[in-house]
Amino acid sequence: MGEITVSEQHLDHLLHDPASAYGTPYQQAFAALAVSHRGRPVAEILPLLRAAADAALLGFTGADLIEQAQAISSGARYELRVRIAGA
Repeated sequence: MGEITVSEQHLDHLLHDPASAYGTPYQQAFAALAVSHRGRPVAEILPLLRAAADAALLGFTGADLIEQAQAISSGARYELRVRIAGA
């Protein structure tokens, strides 16, 4: 299980918010990769996750992204604990 702290004003970068004008949140990018890259090597998934995290301005560590890539590769469930800064 991973953990990340996100500011209130950037929560829509992580989670889908229909009221937000922000583009594709990380949650949607992760879900799409989970479908399209299941069974693929972690090394192939990792740069795609890094690009999605960077685009969403989220500060996942390298270890977080490796853990997520492993979950996608194996088809395992991945849980992320989200802390809201400023709440």
